[in-house]
Amino acid sequence: MEWEITYLTESVQQTIENWPMGVRAVYTRITDRMKTHGPNLGMPFTRSMGSGLFEVRARGAEGYGRAFFCTVIDRRIIVLHAIIKKTDKTPLQDLETARARLKEVRHENP
Repeated sequence: MEWEITYLTESVQQTIENWPMGVRAVYTRITDRMKTHGPNLGMPFTRSMGSGLFEVRARGAEGYGRAFFCTVIDRRIIVLHAIIKKTDKTPLQDLETARARLKEVRHENP
C-alpha cells in the first residue's frame, strides 16, 4: 500500500512548483520514493527535525530545497512548508513556521 503526499495549502505546493528545475526534479524523485517506501528514507534524502517534524532534502545544481512534512494516520504525508535555502543553516523563522503548522495539523494549541 502506497503513501499519499498532500500539501497543507496550495501556496506550499506552488512554492515547490516554482523551485528551479533541478531542485524540483530531485524533490520529485525523493517523494516518489517516499510514496513507495514510506517517509523515513534517512540521510541524504530525509531527516528528522524533532517532535514529529521531518524535512525532504532536495539538492540540485541551482541550490537546496527543503520541504518540511509530518505524517498522519492512514499513510498520509503532509507537506507543511517549503523553502529554497540561502545559507548553510535552515532559517529559524522557517523552522518556526513549519512547527506552528505541525501543531495546527495536530490540533494543538499554540
